[in-house]
Amino acid sequence: MIQIGLMIEGQDGLNWQRWARILQSAEDGGFQCVFRSDHYTNAGGPLKDALELWTSLTFAALQTKRIEFGPLVTPVTFRHPSMTIKHANDVHTLSGGRLVLGVGAGWQEREHTMFGVPFHDFPTRYAQLTDMLEMIKRLFRGDAPVTYEGAHFQLREAFLLPRPEPAGGPPILIGGNGPKKTLPLVARYASEWNAVYIDHATYAERSAQLNEMLDQAGRPRESVKRSLMTRILFASDEAGVQRQIESTGQTREALLARGLIVGTAGAVVDQIGRWTELGVQRFTLQWLDQDDIAGLEAMARDVLPHFHQG
Repeated sequence: MIQIGLMIEGQDGLNWQRWARILQSAEDGGFQCVFRSDHYTNAGGPLKDALELWTSLTFAALQTKRIEFGPLVTPVTFRHPSMTIKHANDVHTLSGGRLVLGVGAGWQEREHTMFGVPFHDFPTRYAQLTDMLEMIKRLFRGDAPVTYEGAHFQLREAFLLPRPEPAGGPPILIGGNGPKKTLPLVARYASEWNAVYIDHATYAERSAQLNEMLDQAGRPRESVKRSLMTRILFASDEAGVQRQIESTGQTREALLARGLIVGTAGAVVDQIGRWTELGVQRFTLQWLDQDDIAGLEAMARDVLPHFHQG
């Protein structure tokens, strides 16, 4: 079944009132999931409200009953991997297994500088992420204490208690489009590949490359869910869509060429359908106007029934 959910920018004005309304709207409206970014600030511009990731996900676990949720994605730079793993284990169990653990290398220098978090070069951050993924795999899936000597992080007879429930811990999501760095990690560690702001042709090419890597790793191709994170510009009428397009400073054609989803309900249904033909199974649609609950309700009414049958 095709799964359609939301992606919220957690640093772009997210506060408790907005977060509660978005979660409730998603739960009531039939969205399959709500993901949020893990940032302290935007890359530029004025500072806005920004809820801490794991506090907000604990809230989501308690305030919802059905939807999946998680970080898209949490950088390895912000917390020691053992702390991220402990947080994820507890929220996974608290939610009844509805957490999806998206992880990444981090990219935004401003927030690291502002809050005194070391921001190493990309090769270092990539090596840290690889350590983190190995630690996640061993701590969640093993039944014995773990000793691990990574390039940047270590474990000494570490063991998760209480044990994750459901067993095995949360599914691991890795986002990005890179064929040389991201996709090999997906093939080795991930349960879900999340392509980001990508056009149709590149998506098809990357998905085929991932299939080849999974074959080489001895993993079934269907063991990795394919998902897409892209922005949606949606309104109930064409005038509302046009206002959103004009706010970007780009043409509709340029936005569509970049892989964005743009239009009223009929156009959105058609565009999602095209992506599903390419193999996308889950959509995490970036919803920038956190106060536009009416828009979410309209999408739930006019778009979701075409994909979320029953």
